[in-house]
Amino acid sequence: MKTLIWAAFALLALIWTGLAALSAGLAQWLIGAMASGEATQMATTVGQWPVPAWAALWIDPAWLQGLQLMWLDLVQWLSQVLPSIDGLGGFVTALVWIGWGIGLVTLLVLCGGLHWLASRVSGPRPA
Repeated sequence: MKTLIWAAFALLALIWTGLAALSAGLAQWLIGAMASGEATQMATTVGQWPVPAWAALWIDPAWLQGLQLMWLDLVQWLSQVLPSIDGLGGFVTALVWIGWGIGLVTLLVLCGGLHWLASRVSGPRPA
């Protein structure tokens, strides 16, 4: 049982680390795109996409176009409000890794508690 607990810990820690690395990389890319203006250009392009015919069966095209316009307005507003967002990348990356550490310590404490509980429940083994 203890081996299973620590194997699950290793798997979850690996997944958690991968998610943190992916999040940090994605945040750096998004901040770079906002700072260079690529995000505004991309949002403008996406805002002009027509609603696919299959989506019109499930979603009201007017609602989807309103959603596209809302995201376009939000990205354009952010590009005007945050002209020096490029310096924020290191701060966001540090926050992601601090969150990773807190999550990993929480997982370690949980697995340690399960390890202790498994040893208490199984009791002493006969010789």
